[in-house]
Amino acid sequence: MSTSETTGTTPTPAATPVEERRSWLPMVSLFLAQVLMSFNVAALPVSLGGMVEDFGVPPTVVSSTIVVYGLVVAALVMTGAKLGQRIGWVTVFRITVGTFAGSALLMIFSPTVGWAIAGQAVAGASAAIIVPSLVALIAENYRGSQQATAVGSLGSARAVSGVSAFFIGGALGTFVGWRPVFGVVLALAVAVLAFSVRLRADRGDPGVRIDLVAAAIIGAAVVLLTLGFNNLNAWGMFYASPAAPFDLGGLSPAPVLVLTGLVLGQAFFAWTRRRTAAGRVPLVDLSVLARASERAAVYAMFVVVALEAALNFTVPLYIQIVQGRTPFDTALAMMPFNLTVFVTATLVVRFYRRYPPRTIGVVGFALTTAALVWLSFVVTNNWETLPTILGLVVFGVGLGSLVTLVFNVLVTAAPKSLAGDVGSIRGTTQNLASAVGTALAGALLVTILSANVGRAVVENVELPPALVAQVDLDAVNFVSNDDLRTVLAGTDATERQVEAAVAVNEAARLDALRLGLLVLAGVSATAIVPASRLPRYRPGEIPDPAPAGGR
Repeated sequence: MSTSETTGTTPTPAATPVEERRSWLPMVSLFLAQVLMSFNVAALPVSLGGMVEDFGVPPTVVSSTIVVYGLVVAALVMTGAKLGQRIGWVTVFRITVGTFAGSALLMIFSPTVGWAIAGQAVAGASAAIIVPSLVALIAENYRGSQQATAVGSLGSARAVSGVSAFFIGGALGTFVGWRPVFGVVLALAVAVLAFSVRLRADRGDPGVRIDLVAAAIIGAAVVLLTLGFNNLNAWGMFYASPAAPFDLGGLSPAPVLVLTGLVLGQAFFAWTRRRTAAGRVPLVDLSVLARASERAAVYAMFVVVALEAALNFTVPLYIQIVQGRTPFDTALAMMPFNLTVFVTATLVVRFYRRYPPRTIGVVGFALTTAALVWLSFVVTNNWETLPTILGLVVFGVGLGSLVTLVFNVLVTAAPKSLAGDVGSIRGTTQNLASAVGTALAGALLVTILSANVGRAVVENVELPPALVAQVDLDAVNFVSNDDLRTVLAGTDATERQVEAAVAVNEAARLDALRLGLLVLAGVSATAIVPASRLPRYRPGEIPDPAPAGGR
């Protein structure tokens, strides 16, 4: 019997629970950890030229640092989540940030390119554990609106670190050298460790077992998918190009790797379901994808990251390759987009109390679709025009809101005990989407360009077949006007024919860009329907029911 009943008094209404506010200092460590990983990735392309000159090797060899990092992260992120559950998230977070610092030292003092590649392999293995640990530690340290803001900050961290890497890396690479760029990475790692002392400690579960069979299957699947998509353009979409390492009866190895990866992916899901049905601990708990709304969030995340990767490929392609400008110019051109993503990803959480995820998701994809359609009509060979900047800003608003939203939907739906599984799914999805987005943009633009140039060469009477045969004009890739003039200078082309070829090059490039943006707009539009299946509720905190047995 209650006190009010025994005393005869009227019960008073229960007070609205006051949300506990916690210090943001622990989040500083997690925010900087995301910046650490994103800065490292963005710094690699900026350092490419200096590493080529320093090590005396071709750019293709140096670019292996980028490939190795991405492959190791993608292959090990699910295994990394289980290690965190077994050892304890705070402990494993600090250890892997320390090994990331070690990778920066390897980069700074590397005597050969092999040491640099090894450094990025260590960085990738560290990131594979840091990625899921960020979600788990946010779940451990924050609740309610603070948690939503913390999740949003991870999306904004990626944007701000990309801008910082271009500016800081570009300045250091130009005036000092490429090695000090990774001194910044080392300093970030030290800062992360310093702020990590404020993270709420947790204890691991030694009873957690790692499914080595599933780890091997998903690792191989992700590596094959990533290699296949990343090399569709270089090795050939169907028939093997001369750059392909091998061929299968004339067939390119790239689509074969993609198909094999898809088969292994299906094998992973079948194995995981079988292991779960037998009552054994799976590598990743598929219950985090049990509902349609959660699967819709994963699909939306895939499309968002793929669109971002496609744009990040397309803009540098035109500014650096077509216009022959510097990475610093690319950073300036991308500034409106990156700043908009940063601001939107941070502020969109303010709308969660008023609008459900479904509404924000549909509006977000509507904005990205409209922005890409707009850009396809207004873009020119100059990215600094006001209409183009406006399109990039609108695209950034849509993308920034979606990056935070879909991630928050996933972590909201999962128990705190499964936050690491959500983190591993996020990491795997983002790595695959980045590879697919880059490959889609590259293959799409080159295919359209080839068709445009081939048609223009046939229709242009000023470009005789003999000249076309000399320069292989109907099979060119994206080149600047100056590079094309240099090639034509070695032929018997007249000045009038050179100008005609340059005009064909300019028109074909611009048409390829515009049609490519329209296709990307179509991809964005396809995500509007899945976004309409996102939850109607307002995102709250990660629920923490009693974990089911065996988890």
